Parts: sequence; structure tokens; C-alpha cells
Amino acid sequence: MENGVTIREADIHDLQTLLKFEQEVILAERPFDPTIRQGEISYYDLRELITSKDAQVFVACIGKRLVASGYAVIKEARHYLDHTHYGYLGFMYTVPEYRGQGINAKIIEELKTWVWSKNLKEIRLTVYDDNEPALKAYEKVGFKRHIIEMRFTPDA
Repeated sequence: MENGVTIREADIHDLQTLLKFEQEVILAERPFDPTIRQGEISYYDLRELITSKDAQVFVACIGKRLVASGYAVIKEARHYLDHTHYGYLGFMYTVPEYRGQGINAKIIEELKTWVWSKNLKEIRLTVYDDNEPALKAYEKVGFKRHIIEMRFTPDA
């Protein structure tokens, strides 16, 4: 525990708070992607991620309050790569008043440790190209920009 922050594995009792975090992630990403459907949607099956042997959800707590989250999941690599599986990170969220304190970096370190414990050789994540704060945060902990996915829509 550093600066009162504890990182631990999420459990099913955290689900209601994590579902709220998920809606905050979606709200934050809507400005970057006008194709996200309006209304309440869900990105993740958080119950499955919490209970799966092929995934790990970590949360950051200050006291008993959950203030951040992130997950790693094992994904199958493309057939032409030199590895069969990799770790994929997602659901990176920090409550606004706790941002800029390195909490996300602590969660990423725990996720990296989990991925390496599964004998995987690579970790990936996706981030919107216009989301400069997120890009900088991920680069700060060692991620590098790799592939730019492009799209075209007639009304863009």
C-alpha cells in the first residue's frame, strides 16, 4: 500500500461499482467515436471477466472505496505472428479526483505481472487516436504506438 492505495483482485462484490465505472468509460469514449450507439450499452461482461481463469480484473482502493480498475485477458494472436496468445488490457478507469496520481500505472504493473505469469510474451491495448491524455499515460508506462486503424464513413 503506497499513498493509501491498495491494488487487489476484483471480486463479485465489486460488480455494482465496476458497472458504474464501465458507464463512465463509455461516456468518456463517446466523443471519440460517434458510432457508439446512444442509450445505455455495455462493453464488457464484467461478471465473466472477474470469474474467468483467462482474465484478471484488478481494482485500486483507498480504504474501502474503489477508485480505479483495469483488466487483462488472454487473447488468441493472429495466425501469422510468432506467438499464439497475448495479453490484452482494457477497462482502464480512474475516478476523476484520483487521476494523475499514478494509480493507473500501479494497476498496469499488476496486470503485466499477471500476463507474464501466464508465459505470454506480448501485451496490447487499444486507445482512440485523439485521446492524447490516455496515449501519454500508456507511453509513460512503456507502451508504444503500433498500428493505426483507419475507417471511412460517408457522413464523417
